[in-house]
Amino acid sequence: MTDDALPIAGDRETAREVWRLSRGHRVRLAAVVVLGVVSTAIDLIGPVAIGFLIDRVQERTADLGTVLTVTAALVVSAVLGAIGTAATIVLATRAYHAILAGLRERLVARALTLPQHRVERAGTGDLISRSSDDVTAVADAAPVVVPVVTATAFSIVVSLGGLAALEWPYAVALAVVLPVYGLALRWYLRTGPAVYRAERAAMSARAQQIVESQRGYATVLGFGLGEQRHHAVMTASWSVAVQALRARTVQSMFNTRLNLGECLSLAVILVVGFVLIEAGTSTVGGATTAMLLVLRLLGPVNQLMFVVDTLQSALASLNRMVGVVTTAAPDTPAASRTGTAVELRKVEFRYGDGPLVLDDITLDIPAGQRVAVVGPSGAGKTTLAAVIAGIHPPAAGTVKRPERTVMITQEAHVFAGTLRENLTLTAPDATDDLLRAALEVTGAAGLLDRLPDGLDTDLGGGGHELTAAQAQQVALARLVLADPELAIFDEAAAEAGSTDATLLDRAADAALAGRTGLVIAHRLSQAAACDLVVLMEHGRITERGTHAELVAAGGVYAGLWAAWEAGRDVRMVG
Repeated sequence: MTDDALPIAGDRETAREVWRLSRGHRVRLAAVVVLGVVSTAIDLIGPVAIGFLIDRVQERTADLGTVLTVTAALVVSAVLGAIGTAATIVLATRAYHAILAGLRERLVARALTLPQHRVERAGTGDLISRSSDDVTAVADAAPVVVPVVTATAFSIVVSLGGLAALEWPYAVALAVVLPVYGLALRWYLRTGPAVYRAERAAMSARAQQIVESQRGYATVLGFGLGEQRHHAVMTASWSVAVQALRARTVQSMFNTRLNLGECLSLAVILVVGFVLIEAGTSTVGGATTAMLLVLRLLGPVNQLMFVVDTLQSALASLNRMVGVVTTAAPDTPAASRTGTAVELRKVEFRYGDGPLVLDDITLDIPAGQRVAVVGPSGAGKTTLAAVIAGIHPPAAGTVKRPERTVMITQEAHVFAGTLRENLTLTAPDATDDLLRAALEVTGAAGLLDRLPDGLDTDLGGGGHELTAAQAQQVALARLVLADPELAIFDEAAAEAGSTDATLLDRAADAALAGRTGLVIAHRLSQAAACDLVVLMEHGRITERGTHAELVAAGGVYAGLWAAWEAGRDVRMVG
């Protein structure tokens, strides 16, 4: 695992997290243990009853009453044991899914707070896989693993206890044989996964060859490549057959080892039973009871062996999920000097091993003031905004910002859902009156009149489509509802047409009222309305001051402003 990858929790860390999540479900888990032990113990009645009957027959003391009593005991044992086992599995599965639901909620909540730079370095696919594929893998394992593990665990404990209660040599004999299963499992885990991976890889290669032949059908016909493509598909198919045969061979060899374990288990019980009967310390009925207990145990043990793959996959997915959940939350350094909202000191930043994008940036943004950042494309304006917002950590220097910081970019996303749900993302407890007031502030109150169901209108994902300007107004309304100390606008109105530009400028100005603002200005008219203007070139701040000061200085900004004014005059004349 590289340093950039999202962490994967160890088994102990996962166990601690699962135990912590089990709070509120521990009474149910305790009930599972008690019910599991009791129901498994009830299953022992059958072998004991049969052993009792055999001894009575051998002693010639059995009669019809004895047979009827044993039969009744077998029926009651079977019914109560089945009910108890079913109830144990149901309770265990419910507890499992309740704990998984809590883990899933923590995973999603933590994933949404991960720094963007951390997710990007690890690859967004990794996080998506953990919150979807891994969750599915763990959830799907429940119906397969929980019944087997639960039944096997209780069966082993109770059966060994029953054998020890019957005659302790029987329990010792079985305990001596159990390591054979451990050795078989160790061989399987060392051999099987690589074979199965090779089989799945061969299947993927075959699918790729088939898909490419279908997609490139016209090319295949045009260049007469039919025979070549047929040969490629057949080669890939034979590779699948070979790997599938290897996988079935491994399964057969594993079955052979399990059969050996069964044979040894039965043989050692028979030998011990013979010795004990010969010594007069056991009876034929007792040996029969011991043999039946072992036979009853072998089924669950073999089932456990065959779900080990599923169990391993589920545990691996669980470790990946817990790795995200337990990732330390990033620190949010707050500006310490009175009256200063943002402090940057000698900040540097580069993407990977590339050149410096930000070079020796030192900047203060006083609380309550608006600072505009302007400059040519590639000057580092957006990167500066991302570093201040905490999306990217600086390579050098320090950044201090308010804890409540919100950033809006030129790509305002509208989530599938109602307008109310889109607005309450940042203020879950906001009333409809507050939502309407936020829309009013951003000049979007008229949007409610144009939507068929007002706040209940479905947006995105097949719902009502908003224009780019309307989506930006919704984003600004979210900002108003979030009420941050620092608002960062990264060319938030850059994609708006000329008709909507003035409208969005007014909306942004209203949203910034009473709070500190950083504006990455696409239009110099936005910069002119700010308290301070910062000009960036080649990743450095080259000019700073008020709009009037920079225009009077006659520098680069003054030239940009003159060009802007000339262009505006041309647009007005046109």
